[in-house]
Amino acid sequence: MKISLIELYHVSVPLRETFWPTWIPGYPQTHNRFTLIRLVTKDGIEGWSAGAAMGQEREGLGDLLGGYLMGADPTDIDRVQSLLKQAGFLGWRNFWIEPACWDIMGKAINKPVYELLGGTARPVDVYCSTGEMHDPERRVEELLAMQARGFKTAKLRVKNHTLPDDIRHIATVRKGMGDRFTLGVDANQGWLVSIVDRVPAWDLERARAFADACADHDMAWLEEPLDSRDYDGNAALKKTSKVNISGAELNYGWDEIKIMFEKDCFHIYQPDACFAGGIAQVKKVIDKCRETRRLFSPHTWTNGIGFYINWNMVLADSQNTLPLEYPLEEPSWIPEFREGVIAPILPDENGRLQPFTRPGLGFEIDKGLLKKYGKRFFRLTETKLKMKVIREKGLKAALTIKKRKAESPQ
Repeated sequence: MKISLIELYHVSVPLRETFWPTWIPGYPQTHNRFTLIRLVTKDGIEGWSAGAAMGQEREGLGDLLGGYLMGADPTDIDRVQSLLKQAGFLGWRNFWIEPACWDIMGKAINKPVYELLGGTARPVDVYCSTGEMHDPERRVEELLAMQARGFKTAKLRVKNHTLPDDIRHIATVRKGMGDRFTLGVDANQGWLVSIVDRVPAWDLERARAFADACADHDMAWLEEPLDSRDYDGNAALKKTSKVNISGAELNYGWDEIKIMFEKDCFHIYQPDACFAGGIAQVKKVIDKCRETRRLFSPHTWTNGIGFYINWNMVLADSQNTLPLEYPLEEPSWIPEFREGVIAPILPDENGRLQPFTRPGLGFEIDKGLLKKYGKRFFRLTETKLKMKVIREKGLKAALTIKKRKAESPQ
């Protein structure tokens, strides 16, 4: 099986209401944007994936990828992983592309990706993952409404300038929700962004004080209270914390996450397969969690395609009992706009997602929505790549390259 066509799209879905994400304090998000890739094999099997985007920053990605992916075998995941890593040396994190190859593999044998990874179909509880900082009294009202709709767990955000204000936030919400509703909290310190509001970076002392407060107010977990590459700091915090510490959502795959296991940084590992090395590397994290008696709960806050990718990872982990992150911040970040070019993903009245059984990653691209919100900016076939190489390198050099690739050991 060989990849014979590569297409890339800019997708921009306008939100009905402005979204104010806590991970970019002070930044008004008016669109859900992502880069969409379509890979097609010579047999006509197509695989899709998507990478979160601020805009059109990947405009030149196609020219880079062509030489790496065209003609590659999408079922040889080790080789695909190597090629994407090599392409990433020039600056882009490209592992979000790898799931498209799993999509192809699943469709080729008519099985969902989670079955290829050893998982089985089962219902999954989801938790309401909020994305904005609201006054705690308002947040209580919102979460009570979510509880009435079947959610049993939610995640708060804290991004105040002072520790006492952060503690007051979780204390107020806990008091308002009572003790029958599970709460977690995300500090968003793992990859601090300050392009608009300048918010303080936490040190170990502040992280420890807030972790103690989380334990006092019955938070189930504390997410990313320190820089994601502060391995020693995270390990020191985890060692003394009375609340579960989680992280690793956007770390650069297994190369970094294995250090976290060696230093014992977290109780819960949450790599997102769209960022942290793709499906193959996140499967390594799942296996290591089982071996070391740690927990796995992936980050999913990208778009509907990214959600499906990480949903597959949870279904692949048959021992997983944690709820899956379900991004939701009404009225701005809601399924219609979050999913973009696929059908909305909706939990049932018990806050559960029933398993999908469609082959591949499980979603189907709505071509009408893609036409509405997407713009194809790159298309490459084998013939076009050959002509490009001849035009840029000359016929003699092109023939030499072809011969060397053909003679190279597989």
